[in-house]
Amino acid sequence: MKVLGIGNAIVDVICKVEENFIEKNNLTKGTMKLVDETGFKKLLSSLKIEETIAGGSVANSIVGLSQLGNPVSFIGKVNNDELGNKYEKSLTNEKVKYCYQKKKESIPTGTCLILITPDSERTMCTFLGIAGKINDKDIDTNAVKNSELIFLEGYLWDEGEPKRAFDKAISISKKSAMSLSDQFCVERHKKNFFDLVNNKLDIIFANEQEILSLIDAKSFDDVVSFGKQLGKLVVITRGEKGSIAIKKNNVVEYDSQKNLKILDLTGAGDLFAAGFLHGNANNLSIKESLAKGTEMSSKIIQKIGARLN
Repeated sequence: MKVLGIGNAIVDVICKVEENFIEKNNLTKGTMKLVDETGFKKLLSSLKIEETIAGGSVANSIVGLSQLGNPVSFIGKVNNDELGNKYEKSLTNEKVKYCYQKKKESIPTGTCLILITPDSERTMCTFLGIAGKINDKDIDTNAVKNSELIFLEGYLWDEGEPKRAFDKAISISKKSAMSLSDQFCVERHKKNFFDLVNNKLDIIFANEQEILSLIDAKSFDDVVSFGKQLGKLVVITRGEKGSIAIKKNNVVEYDSQKNLKILDLTGAGDLFAAGFLHGNANNLSIKESLAKGTEMSSKIIQKIGARLN
């Protein structure tokens, strides 16, 4: 396998809302908030569902990689319930090998409510369900060892069992990459994420806010200096300012595509990572990899949801 993704196996429920829905429910636009099952159902009760699809950040990236013709697999924890079965089928339909044996659990499959406001921004309310209970026993050792690269998501990281799952996967992998996922995620786990970035990972994906937060930087110049000293491959998306990859003294920038008809920013970072990792896994240059990431993210933001086809 080229790439094995390990992430939250979450069913995305996509709904369009007005601006006041966000304020009324005390949500912060453009971020992800964790809710319990009751909170999730309460929010959903007044909404019309546009689409339901197997999601989760790394799963979106892995499907993107599959669509680009790469042999890929995924580990994520679901329950052996209706949503869990739908989740697995949605991945296998995309030619993704699902390397997790689902069991009957007392906790349901995770779900994420994606609220799209008229400005195309997406705000997420996630009930992690069983997805957040991943542990080291759920990591298929052979699947990790048989992959050229593993790709993890910051959303999945948590103290206790998920941390052990991360440690096991990274320790037996040939090469590891991770997305920092979300600014709140970084704030919550700053010390641990900093340790992963400094000491364990080979490739780091972040957006500008996440990386600034991680290193408490005053300006983007601080980020570039940090990236150069780190010596790993750091890939940062900067919205309209494009993207940048830093490895030692090699700093490569790439412009964003202009004049796009943006409908929904869900999956922009996920599909950027898919494009970049496609380049990385197929020996393209850093510039070509940034170009592929930009092409993929530009396509996805012009449609609703995080799937290209």
